[in-house]
Amino acid sequence: MSDTSKGIPQEQLPSQELHPPPMPVINLGHLSLEDPTVRSRVVSDIAKACRDLGYFQVISHGISQSVMDGAIEAASEFFKLPNEIKKEYASDDIRQPVRYDTSSKDGISMSRAFLKHYAHPLCDWLQYWPHQPPIYRQAVSSLKMEYMAKYAVEVRVVALKLMEAIIEGLGIGKEYMHEKFKAYSYLNCYPKVSQSDTAIGLAAHSDYGLLTILLTSCQGLEVVDRSSNSWKVVQQLPHALHVHVGDHMEVLSNGRIKTVVHRAVLNPQEARISLASIHGFALHEKVSSAKELVDEENPQKYKESSFNDFLEHLTANMDNRERNFLESLRM
Repeated sequence: MSDTSKGIPQEQLPSQELHPPPMPVINLGHLSLEDPTVRSRVVSDIAKACRDLGYFQVISHGISQSVMDGAIEAASEFFKLPNEIKKEYASDDIRQPVRYDTSSKDGISMSRAFLKHYAHPLCDWLQYWPHQPPIYRQAVSSLKMEYMAKYAVEVRVVALKLMEAIIEGLGIGKEYMHEKFKAYSYLNCYPKVSQSDTAIGLAAHSDYGLLTILLTSCQGLEVVDRSSNSWKVVQQLPHALHVHVGDHMEVLSNGRIKTVVHRAVLNPQEARISLASIHGFALHEKVSSAKELVDEENPQKYKESSFNDFLEHLTANMDNRERNFLESLRM
């Protein structure tokens, strides 16, 4: 995640009367239909949502409700473990493949606990994942795959479908779809808000990757609406996944698609679990503006960078809350 503070609304909560505004809801199953007209319309809808808003929700995405529920349950059970067990995964080294913390030095974590782990390729990283609670690595029926692992595999399939559609919508080559497309998972636990708590769980920020796919247990996500420069509550739809674009998507599109500033607010009714799957290129693989989108009238607007560059930027600016990774890439 990348801290950002430029041009965003102040950190006040919306009023109690504010209802979640409608946002694009895309039937991802239509991408697989044989009718090219239907598929073309879905690609166009995804492209428009990315260009105009930077976020949307998907249904008929192919992940069963049982797998989604199992992932939420596994995450919830992890955060209920005794502190001495969870602290086995605590580290100040942001490059650790698995890292737990109850707060962060990133300047944006205000009231949350999180567990981060790499998720692709699964065979490389599964050995580092928590062994407790048992449900975290419990086999799902005859598929012999852990709850969280099965969700990680299936959400990557969703990300690949979305990336293919976005690349098609941008009119750039398929060489941007390759095996170096990785996934990093953040499991977040936000406490139920109380009078003594701050109402903000995670302050305004953008994500560093290409795409972020969110599965949440209840309402609490807000995004900046560009047209009004105000916070908008993200609707909580049954069996839907929330999708928003990140810093590297803005770079890849040479600014045609803008990264999404968002935050997490505490829910007054219950604690909230959020599974954020951030998808991007491999650690040292550079993301640059697509050559098809750069010409004399539209010169390159961003320097190339990698996930490793983001980590170095984060480390170098650990005490500077005003830092902004994306701003550092602008030319």
